[in-house]
Amino acid sequence: MNENKPPKHPFEPRLEFAFTVSIQLSKGLYLSPGNMGAERAAVYVESGEFEGPNIRGKVLPFSGGDWPLVRPDGVIDFDARYLLQADDGTLIYMQNRGYRWSSPEVLARLQRQEVVDPDEYYMRVSPKFDVPMGPHDWLDRHVFVGVAEKTPGSNRIHYFKVL
Repeated sequence: MNENKPPKHPFEPRLEFAFTVSIQLSKGLYLSPGNMGAERAAVYVESGEFEGPNIRGKVLPFSGGDWPLVRPDGVIDFDARYLLQADDGTLIYMQNRGYRWSSPEVLARLQRQEVVDPDEYYMRVSPKFDVPMGPHDWLDRHVFVGVAEKTPGSNRIHYFKVL
């Protein structure tokens, strides 16, 4: 038994894998730092797909994008919104908020579109969904967390339902 491990909190949440989204992104458009010293970008969703044990489909091209705020401390504050379409035709609105940060060296490699091990940076998101009543309305009745990977020209985000 590991005596250094803290005891588990009685309300520690359990997570269940829900799905992975792979998104191909347009080249970012950057607005010069504003009066608060942060830089705003616009990055549009070109295409994508998602799949999990109970759902699969595609990301609708140019149905939205991400408008991240690049803070002076190097943290990227995400605000992404776009549409998913399940294989049965159901449209799903998705909004993601989250953060990406790492050392300046790793951020520079990511900006150069190099492949970087996800353990070298923090990229986490929390989505919300708007879904019509039906087989996928479980999406707007649960809290989710996403662990993301930045790949050259795209993002891959693995979502987990908080039980």
